[in-house]
Amino acid sequence: MSVQARDLAVEFAYRFGRVPTVSRAPGRVNLIGEHTDYNDGFVMPAALEFATLTAASPRPDRRLRVYSMIMDETREFDLDSPPAVAAGDWSDYILGVALMLEQSGRRLAGADLVVWTDVPIGAGLSSSAALEVSCAHALITAARLPFEPIEIAKVCQRAENDFVGMRCGVMDQYISCRGVAGHALLIDCRSLASRNVAIAPNLRLLVANSMVRHQHAGGEYNARREACEEGVRLLSRTLRPIKALRDVTPDQLEASRRKLPDLIYRRCRHIVTENTRVLEAERALDAGDFVACGQAMNASHVSMRDDFEITCPEVDTLVGLAQTVEGVYGSRMTGGGFGGCTVSLIEASAVEKASRIMIDGYRIATGLEAEIFACAPSDGVRLIPV
Repeated sequence: MSVQARDLAVEFAYRFGRVPTVSRAPGRVNLIGEHTDYNDGFVMPAALEFATLTAASPRPDRRLRVYSMIMDETREFDLDSPPAVAAGDWSDYILGVALMLEQSGRRLAGADLVVWTDVPIGAGLSSSAALEVSCAHALITAARLPFEPIEIAKVCQRAENDFVGMRCGVMDQYISCRGVAGHALLIDCRSLASRNVAIAPNLRLLVANSMVRHQHAGGEYNARREACEEGVRLLSRTLRPIKALRDVTPDQLEASRRKLPDLIYRRCRHIVTENTRVLEAERALDAGDFVACGQAMNASHVSMRDDFEITCPEVDTLVGLAQTVEGVYGSRMTGGGFGGCTVSLIEASAVEKASRIMIDGYRIATGLEAEIFACAPSDGVRLIPV
């Protein structure tokens, strides 16, 4: 990481002639709890070693100049007269964060930024939140303002909801702000309270990238959210006043099944049962019962595949391959869906064998080359030495 930070600082000095600070914000993998965050439910993500780095230095005016090393493009904005609409590219995430920081009462300085990432884009590992949180941290540092992790997570979520147009929950930004090395976080997305859940040292999170890329803002993700909101509207007629599917138990949902269209019922059933599975997985990890945690992960994948319908054949293939390997406790799709990655809870000693079986089996089944990463949970956003 220090070499990458130095490389970024060299690039910054070449472009802007100054020595920057460097903010690092991680991507994330979600062990369990998919699409529950915007339903006020429970999630259990972990921050990854993949991260977005933002080198930054303040300017005397109110302009933002941003160079992306990945895109090899520069964008420039005036904070006092910003564009009225999004541009539809990578710069929206950065400008959106700046605008929402200002709307929250945090007056920014102008700044020059250089951005680099190794979070795979479009793979369900939250490249967008890593970019948002890294840039938010850099802008707040440049303006010499205090960094308040949960508040900044909410600001970054608003940037993605209101400026980019992706109606995501707060999980991705939260874990990028608050990740703890060696731990997943059990997050209550209603109260925004969290508990650290230790990942035993003998375990790894095996992330497999299907190389099938998703594009959430295209509509399927938002359609799932709308189905959940319709479920709440219909269920509110017979249940006590409910704000979100978080407030519905599995028994209540079954009792109301006839009052819901089948599609809405199945969408709701995924969320309601997924919340239960997240809490089961947390209890299992705390008790060292990795088999029970894996069973909850496996059941989560079936629910995403059959009830929420957000998996795809390639991802299903990777999950099925992982579940055949001794030392793999559980495997599921991770992320918003329609492609992207799987996550498996696995003994460290089984990583090499599982990786080989998954890569070879996936190639035979699909003709595609999967990328496999064995990860341990990392810390959330911070400044790193140049």
